[in-house]
Amino acid sequence: MQPRLTVSALHKVYESSGRRVEAVRDLTFTVDAGELVCLVGPSGCGKTTLLKCLGGLLTPTSGEVLLEGRRVTGPPPDMAFVFQEYGRSLFPWMRVGDNVGLPLRQKPLSKERRRELVADALRSVGLEDVSSAYPWQLSGGMQQRAAIARALAHEPRVLLMDEPFAAVDAQTRADLEDLVRRLWRERAMTVVFVTHDIDEAVYLGERVIVLSASPTVVQEQLKVDLPAERDQLRTRVAPRFAELRTQVYEQIRTAQRGEPVDRLRKPGSPASSPGAGSGSGSGLG
Repeated sequence: MQPRLTVSALHKVYESSGRRVEAVRDLTFTVDAGELVCLVGPSGCGKTTLLKCLGGLLTPTSGEVLLEGRRVTGPPPDMAFVFQEYGRSLFPWMRVGDNVGLPLRQKPLSKERRRELVADALRSVGLEDVSSAYPWQLSGGMQQRAAIARALAHEPRVLLMDEPFAAVDAQTRADLEDLVRRLWRERAMTVVFVTHDIDEAVYLGERVIVLSASPTVVQEQLKVDLPAERDQLRTRVAPRFAELRTQVYEQIRTAQRGEPVDRLRKPGSPASSPGAGSGSGSGLG
């Protein structure tokens, strides 16, 4: 079966005023249809650059990104983004419903169909009662829900999320994590979720891809073999959760030290197998 996303030998170099910065070097991995994959790595390792290349917002220097076998050369119509800075994503002079429906203006849809999609998206994130409010009248968590609703209204098959919960408080973050898990199951989307938080990556993902320090390559891939039904209280105190968190943390520490990276190892190799790891440990916030 063909992967939903294929990243092949991706290389990105920024050049400006005679300065050359290699942000991403030889990244190769795949994401299957309906998979929720989390990307983690040291600060400044190129996670956002990678995500923008996946979404067609940046052109790779070399290598390619394929969406179901087709090369991504610009933002695909069936892909949506959710960014960290929800305050900049929503237009403060537009009501919430209008913000959510804004991308639909580019689609050949009737007004009635657009209203249906907006209403369904707002209902999915629990904001059906604030459609006529302005973003500045909402809490930070509600604003991010509105940004997620706007992405959902687009009916994406692939949802790219760039540290979307980094600016909200811990309780709101937990609620939004559960929202993403629910929406992912209900809508059968492919989700690529960038985060700097190890616990969040393990809690959310079906697989965690650990990136090396910049210039970035794949440090490791780990299959998250936790139950499909997850709970903020019980899942996070489970021994297996602690083992997986420790494995990811160890890989990031290895990346921070700049130790050599083996060529890409598939999930299920000795370092990624369910029994690997060293017991409980602390995450990296």
